[in-house]
Amino acid sequence: MEENVTRLVEPVARERGLELVDVEFRPAGRRSVLRVTLDREGGVGLDDLAEASREMSDVLDVHDAVPGVYTLECSSPGVNRPLRRPEDFARFVGSNVRVRTLSPIGGARTFSGRLVAAEPDRIEIEDASRGRVSVSLAEVERANYEHEFATGRRPGRA
Repeated sequence: MEENVTRLVEPVARERGLELVDVEFRPAGRRSVLRVTLDREGGVGLDDLAEASREMSDVLDVHDAVPGVYTLECSSPGVNRPLRRPEDFARFVGSNVRVRTLSPIGGARTFSGRLVAAEPDRIEIEDASRGRVSVSLAEVERANYEHEFATGRRPGRA
């Protein structure tokens, strides 16, 4: 169903100059949640999300794409943006990422560090405790950009 929703809402996002980052469906009791994550260079605003939500809702209803009663949530990816497609990884080479794999690599499933390379089917992470780790994109369960907040003393504090 998520693939069908993606196929239906991606043209709506593209028409509005938005990038479709993710589509996630979560059953939640009587009312499920369909979360559509959108972004654009420089960030996405609340008005952009509201307009996209209205248009996407209409498209999804016409095609009866989501079974039962659901809530459509359109949001920005936030600080720790999810990485899904090869082009997402390529865009964040040089940045810190956190990756969880489907099966262990060298005894671990979670890797955190600098993304040093991104190929169409594989990424490499410089993990502080494990060194350089190569991960097939087919093995990625979840991956996120890890924002680096400024560190140091706060003004006026000793």
